Amino acid sequence: MTTIAFPNSPPVLAVEGLSLSYRHETGWRRVVEDVSFTVGAGEVVALVGESGSGKTTTAQSIIGLLPDNGRVDAGSVRLSGTDIVGWSSRRLDAIRGSSISLVPQDPGSSLNPVLTIGTQVGEILRLHGERDGRLRKTRVIELLTRVGLSEPALRYDQYPHELSGGMKQRVLIAIAVALRPALIIADEPTSALDVTVQRRILDLIDELRSEFGTSVLLVTHDLGVAADRADRIVVLKSGRIQEQGPAASLLARPSSDYTRQLLADAPSLAPVSLRQAPVNGAPSITVSGLVQDFSVAGKPFRAVDDVSFTVAAGTTHALVGESGSGKTTTARSVVGFQRPTAGKITIGGTEISALSGEPLRQFRRNVQLVYQNPFSSLDPRQSVGDIIGEPLRNFEPIGKAERLERVAAILAQVGLPADTQGRSARALSGGQRQRVAIARALILEPRVLVLDEAVSALDVTVQAQILRLLDTLQQQLGLTYLFVTHDLAVVRQIAHTVTVMQAGRAVENGAVAEVFTRPEAAYTRELIAAIPCRRLPRSVRTLEYAGAAE
Repeated sequence: MTTIAFPNSPPVLAVEGLSLSYRHETGWRRVVEDVSFTVGAGEVVALVGESGSGKTTTAQSIIGLLPDNGRVDAGSVRLSGTDIVGWSSRRLDAIRGSSISLVPQDPGSSLNPVLTIGTQVGEILRLHGERDGRLRKTRVIELLTRVGLSEPALRYDQYPHELSGGMKQRVLIAIAVALRPALIIADEPTSALDVTVQRRILDLIDELRSEFGTSVLLVTHDLGVAADRADRIVVLKSGRIQEQGPAASLLARPSSDYTRQLLADAPSLAPVSLRQAPVNGAPSITVSGLVQDFSVAGKPFRAVDDVSFTVAAGTTHALVGESGSGKTTTARSVVGFQRPTAGKITIGGTEISALSGEPLRQFRRNVQLVYQNPFSSLDPRQSVGDIIGEPLRNFEPIGKAERLERVAAILAQVGLPADTQGRSARALSGGQRQRVAIARALILEPRVLVLDEAVSALDVTVQAQILRLLDTLQQQLGLTYLFVTHDLAVVRQIAHTVTVMQAGRAVENGAVAEVFTRPEAAYTRELIAAIPCRRLPRSVRTLEYAGAAE
């Protein structure tokens, strides 16, 4: 990234003594306390912290988009020298888009599903004075071209559901840069995207910033991403700034314990020793020539094409690739959710492709699935004890007292207090919910866990806690993991062996240490290159990727 500096220019954004509160049933609760920072012309400043740190609330207040139960208690927000705190929504509308823009977090929910892409991008131009429909269309297609969308004229007439996540995020960026604002707030702009798409989107923001001289306030939970992209970093915890400063010096010499913890937990920065699989380990999972066909809109579609791999008992095998690579379909076949079109899957010596009825049901107690999103995979109407104990009711007709005892034991094993058993899943944090999901999967004492993007929805610190828990459980119980992920930084932390998938095919197989140091496939090299570490000083990096990425 090329840093643009305008040393004699006043800050584009100056936040001074900002304090914010939310109204709850019991009154107002302070969530941001005395926050101050600046963003210079052409500068990228990252607001970094976990969920609940106040970073998104701070960003929302800057652009005047606090929810109805939020308020500014104190402080100022100066945009190019003008304090905009207290401005009415109508007055703020005049500068939104033209002086300050927002790239929101979730591209899937940020676009109107019933309006075409052209209409939605053109709306910002219409609101700011472009009344000629033909000129608006020409300008919109130019913007879609500029943000790198293929076939922009076609995209103009399409609806959001017809675009991938990365394409929708490019549309949101086109809206944000349409009027060349002085400041773009990018609120977790890539957290829902694959790592390679993440890199392309962040590269695009860099390119547009370089072209237009736009300043960027980057909101992220991942210090690795911030380290890779920001000129300066502001670290938030519980609504307060822990420290701030130039990215290079903050990374090399963090002054707060919290920043040091974020550095340790970031997948791309965490201390890692590439794990070696046991030599001559007995196979727990063997997949041979797997083919999985589906019918899509009446036409045949091959989601998995001749995939083979073996997982030694007591080890972790990663399936890695972008969305649409076939990794989740492969995992669902291993769990027995669908019968393969061709090929064989053998688990613990049992070939499962021919199983049906009661034998298939009994097989599933030995192979359990942990889903991606802990917020949607647990029934909010049930207590934690009922959620974890449900598999026992389905497979082992034991008494209530024994069931509660088993649930309490597994809660302790995954690091949750005993009183969690009586709580609702809605009352738990994301990390606690994922521990509950793991406990539910372990209650039947399976030999194999299939984890489908099981940490991708979590903050990096919580993610690191879950990865450490999985490692401990594997050592204690001898579990075999099939770990589905799009993130090679996570793979190098947890996996012994890996299969890299692209467009339904396995393009690379092998030990993680071998694949990371000597990748053979161009696609694997692209995935490795997407790990955020390119701008870090060598003293900060824990693994040198440059040779593998070139």
